[in-house]
Amino acid sequence: MTPRILVTGGAGFIGSAYVRALLGPSGRPGVAITVLDKLTYAGSLARLDPVRGHPGLTFVQGDVCDVRTVRRLAAGHDEIVHFAAESHVDRSIEDGSGFTRTNVLGTQTLLDAAQRHGVRTFVQISTDEVYGSIPEGAAREEDQLRPSSPYAASKAAADLVALAHHRTHGLDVRVTRCSNNFGPFQHPEKVVPRFVATLLTGGNLPVYGDGRQVRDWLHVDDHVRAVELVRTAGRPGETYNIGGGTSLTNLELAHRLLTRCGAAPERITHVTDRKGHDRRYAVDDSKITAELGYRPRADFEQELGATVDWYRSHRSWWGPLLAAV
Repeated sequence: MTPRILVTGGAGFIGSAYVRALLGPSGRPGVAITVLDKLTYAGSLARLDPVRGHPGLTFVQGDVCDVRTVRRLAAGHDEIVHFAAESHVDRSIEDGSGFTRTNVLGTQTLLDAAQRHGVRTFVQISTDEVYGSIPEGAAREEDQLRPSSPYAASKAAADLVALAHHRTHGLDVRVTRCSNNFGPFQHPEKVVPRFVATLLTGGNLPVYGDGRQVRDWLHVDDHVRAVELVRTAGRPGETYNIGGGTSLTNLELAHRLLTRCGAAPERITHVTDRKGHDRRYAVDDSKITAELGYRPRADFEQELGATVDWYRSHRSWWGPLLAAV
């Protein structure tokens, strides 16, 4: 039977990569995908251009908080993969209300519709930020959630609401928590495209504080491959961490991008640190490796270079977005 999948946030950076992966030449034959996306500043239909003419793709512009739209779509789908979210930490610090609405209420709306209409599987896409700063070691799926930012708190709440629907109603919910993503088509409010775009336009890199905050880097193609493993072979009620295998300080990342862009170290400017800035993220992804056979395939240095090259050749795409950041 052809799987009918509702992908929320499918015009966003990660959601669109997932749609392209399933509908592209190496994707799953026979799959039918409906993308539900509000097309906020972070959404772009251009991300779906490579598969725009695919007979299995339907696009619906709408809000995950819109009960009527969500129920109508849930009724015609077997599975939901929920990427839609407000995701930029800095924006959540300025005003967290939209994050609570979209990330918590939107998830609740989708879960209610999934339960009402017999959706078979619900994949909740989350983040390693729900664990908070990890001084040493790596966060495991059963560890306590200690979110620092309003964004991370809204995602932690959404995860708990999703898992509660599994425990209370028996809905097949599966949660993924990924580390920092990078790759083509990422909005220039995020650190890798922001730094690249800044360098390409002659600016200096604004590094928060001392720049020694540590992040694990995950190429978006590895991320969506892991999500698909969870959708097709994961266990109901389980959470799966997804790591990329390359940990760098923000300062180390900045220097790598300087080298890729042929810029001098003097282009780094240290700015006042962000409020509540977590010092270190790290996830233990041995569970998804052992159960589902996931391992990151991307070579970080090679893919970082390819990402820089993509932004060099797609200035017309990110230029207008950078002007609005």
